[in-house]
Amino acid sequence: MKNILLLSLLICTGTIQAQKVRKYSNEFMNIGVDAAAMGMANSVVASTDNVNATYWNPAGLIHLDTKQLSLMHASYFANIAQYDYVAFAMPLDDKSAVGLSLIRFGVDDIMNTTELIDQNGNIDYNKISLFSTADYAFTASYARALPVEGLSMGVNAKIIRRVIGKFANSWGFGFDLGVQYHTASGWKWAAMARDITTTYNMWSINKKEFEKISNAIPGQNSELPETTEITLPKLQLGVARKFNFDEDFSVLTAMGVNLEFAETQALVSTKGFSASPTVGLEFAYTDMVFVRGGLGNFQNTTQLDGSDKVGFQPNIGVGFQYKGIQIDYALTDIGDQSVALYSNVFSLKLNLDIFSR
Repeated sequence: MKNILLLSLLICTGTIQAQKVRKYSNEFMNIGVDAAAMGMANSVVASTDNVNATYWNPAGLIHLDTKQLSLMHASYFANIAQYDYVAFAMPLDDKSAVGLSLIRFGVDDIMNTTELIDQNGNIDYNKISLFSTADYAFTASYARALPVEGLSMGVNAKIIRRVIGKFANSWGFGFDLGVQYHTASGWKWAAMARDITTTYNMWSINKKEFEKISNAIPGQNSELPETTEITLPKLQLGVARKFNFDEDFSVLTAMGVNLEFAETQALVSTKGFSASPTVGLEFAYTDMVFVRGGLGNFQNTTQLDGSDKVGFQPNIGVGFQYKGIQIDYALTDIGDQSVALYSNVFSLKLNLDIFSR
């Protein structure tokens, strides 16, 4: 399995870089973070108001009133790929806040069999080595309350690091810009523009190792791929509102639209843009116990018989919060209704002031 994955990764890398602008680039940055958000199908651009706003919408950091730490882990592809996230955020004063986050999506212990068979056809298993492929994203966030009551703005500065063993690696740089508007009546509105200046990845290819791959796959990978890759901007719009039934029970409702400026398999797709909706609910009891659900990732998929079908991703989740400690779980893509990745996601959020009490 990992041998096949190795060849797929290397061929995919060449394909990705064959064009400077891609519809799908740095896709690990689109998975999402925080089991609470994933349980609501990522419909949290408007409602995010904690440390995880460093990813979803930095404008939400303005609602922090203490230092917070967030951790998350998930496994994909039958535990072959590991997805991890850590974030820290704190208020600077009553009008500004900052945050830092790190994402890693990686596959470890992949067998490198490019030197398994020599030019004479001899097999030497001692020449099998192991390597890792990993994508990293380091983000610094800043949020500021604007003069208009309830309006805030935030910005992310991102550094992207992608490594495919000793075969290739890249550095990338980009920016996100988010706004939130919370009305006195309880409605929350938001917009999150990702990669607003386009995120620019610069690849470095190990020519010596690339030649080994060319020899391992005759007739393929004969030319070095392009060394630049550009991620196009994306726009997320969201609205949310929390309804309180009594002192104990409440429900948070949220909706969003993900816009990409390219033709994709999204529910609404044209040559100029694509759009996919998301919806999410969070039922809370005394803000201690949470039950969540959501639908997202609506896409047009082609079946084996050539017909088209609308796929979607149903998610559920639960959470528990007590004295500044919150543990969340999400099960994504229930019943395998979409082409999205299926996973169990666990996350932990801490209010760091609990250690000073």
